[in-house]
Amino acid sequence: MTQTTYEVQHVEGGKPVKMWTRGVPVDDKAREQLRKAAQMPFVFKHVAAMPDVHVGIGATVGSVIPTKGAVIPAAVGVDIGCGMMAARTSLMASDLPDNLEGIRSAIERAVPHGRSVGRSKRDTGSWGDPPAEIVEAWATLVARFDRITDKYPRFKNTNQLTHLGTLGTGNHFIELCLDTEQRVWIMLHSGSRGVGNAIGTFFIELAKQDMRKWFINLPDEDLAYFPEGTDHFDDYVEAVEWAQDFAALNRRMMMTNVIRALRGQIAKPFDAELEAVNCHHNYVRRENHFGENVLVTRKGAVRAAEGVMGIIPGSMGAKSFIVRGLGNKEAFESCSHGAGRVMSRTQAKKLVTLDEHIADTAGVECRKDESVIDETPRAYKPIEAVMAAQADLVEIVHTLKQVVCVKG
Repeated sequence: MTQTTYEVQHVEGGKPVKMWTRGVPVDDKAREQLRKAAQMPFVFKHVAAMPDVHVGIGATVGSVIPTKGAVIPAAVGVDIGCGMMAARTSLMASDLPDNLEGIRSAIERAVPHGRSVGRSKRDTGSWGDPPAEIVEAWATLVARFDRITDKYPRFKNTNQLTHLGTLGTGNHFIELCLDTEQRVWIMLHSGSRGVGNAIGTFFIELAKQDMRKWFINLPDEDLAYFPEGTDHFDDYVEAVEWAQDFAALNRRMMMTNVIRALRGQIAKPFDAELEAVNCHHNYVRRENHFGENVLVTRKGAVRAAEGVMGIIPGSMGAKSFIVRGLGNKEAFESCSHGAGRVMSRTQAKKLVTLDEHIADTAGVECRKDESVIDETPRAYKPIEAVMAAQADLVEIVHTLKQVVCVKG
């Protein structure tokens, strides 16, 4: 294995933070946010920071927070189960048409994306009348959802069925990519959509209320937690595990519809999933580390246990990577979930011109207008530097470059 590449940030009154950030910028606010998380008394061993680390709401994006006896809902966040799916097809670059606009349009028609609000108008990011296969897929989740809504009826009035198999907004995307052998891949990024957001938002606020009720002082109110053994802990874990399963199924259904759209554009028969990976990067799960059972919260981080496959996307103009985990114990067997932002969305809109965005996405069939500048490549850290900083966490199996990108 490559020599260990992390640096240690010591935290007064807390556990250390081990940071895989050599050669990549780390914002001072992100360091402060990591320090506060590491001060929580139930953190196990240390906090691990991935090379794409940057400030988040509640907890730092690109952080791995192992805990014993408590869970922090804001560390998981509101896009519960957000993650990636990638599938290699038997198509080659030469099988694609010269003009890819038709393929992009077909994908946009096949998968609801974005968001529109207004009286009596259907949200373009949801199904008006969900197709039969979406209804069938939802049926696999509904019994557990009913158990949750028996306790929390508020979640009934959320977008669940109508959001299953839909993309969303922000940094969520669907891409057609080529690997170094010119093979065609489909890659997409989304999470648990409206229902996951409702679950996350509600339990984050509930944890804050519990802290106020018990007069518990926190370094940051977003670090409000549920102690294990309480009803709220059990209810949150049940709801979050369900939302994570919804997110994985959401990606699965989108992939099915993208493959169908592609078949409608390319006459040549092709196999669709010769290699497939579906992984979360905003989630919590029970794992065993250093011989002890702990809850591991990965906020913008991917599980990279030995031999486990993962996906690390770049920005909409950069390379992406299919990786295999090296099982680095010090990182709690984790790696980054992407390049990580260097500019906030507001900063990107102020600092990056449309001409720069167009130049940076040359060769990619994608939207090249003002509305996507917050996702422009310059808003992100260089993905090559991010990958170099985590050489002891993952090995690169495939290097991908997108040729089509659909943004939410």
